Amino acid sequence: MKFFAITSVFLLTFVNFTFAAWEAVIDNSLKDYNTFHQYWNYKYPWGSDHNGSARMYGSAEDHNHVYLKDNTVVLLATRINWDEGKSTANPHPAIHYHSGAIHSKQTFTINDQFPNYEIRGEFMAPTNGGTWPAFWLNGAWTWPPEIDILELKGSNTNWFNTFRTSSDVSTTKVNISNPGAWHQYRVWITKVDNTNMDIHFYIDGVWKGKHTANHVGKPFHLIMNLQMEGSSGGNGPSSNTYYRGRNIYVGRTRAY
Repeated sequence: MKFFAITSVFLLTFVNFTFAAWEAVIDNSLKDYNTFHQYWNYKYPWGSDHNGSARMYGSAEDHNHVYLKDNTVVLLATRINWDEGKSTANPHPAIHYHSGAIHSKQTFTINDQFPNYEIRGEFMAPTNGGTWPAFWLNGAWTWPPEIDILELKGSNTNWFNTFRTSSDVSTTKVNISNPGAWHQYRVWITKVDNTNMDIHFYIDGVWKGKHTANHVGKPFHLIMNLQMEGSSGGNGPSSNTYYRGRNIYVGRTRAY
């Protein structure tokens, strides 16, 4: 009888033991178009328009505004000189540019199975007036949630934003020295409890701040886009604007 009791405890402990392993979800996705198309879709998850004056173009057959070069994805915004109407998204600004956006085919959710995520990339981002590059997580089903990893609005200030609601927002602003050079922007996200997650923000490996949000269980798409004007101000550039990204990586802990 004693032997049975000890064995039962051992089995119970073994069954409830949790294993965890790290896995890369997006890595080395920019080396060629065949690989790129395994991980990324063109435009926003919802289409071509958003809250600025650029309309997104791009497809597997159209690389005028989204193209690969030397393991780098390049988004190109060009000003148009004809009337293309207004954006279909609030606040419906007039369309002044054609530009590019990409979003992850896969969604990412913090939960018991995936309690930790690392998301990072290196970017060469424009900061002149009227340019609005971003690298961010957006709710796959609804907005919010939103987590902005890179957001430059016509200046050298990067906005780390976490939207819990449209009015409940945490923001950490960081001045970027020489933002036109390559810099790494990174988040480390970890599950705190059944509701909340902590989001740690880094630039070039240096910790810049932490936000907490009730986003556990909510799926996100990862987006890189070059929007124009809007929150970055009017009178955007007439010349071509380029936004470059490389070494984009998503990894996570998988619990078993």
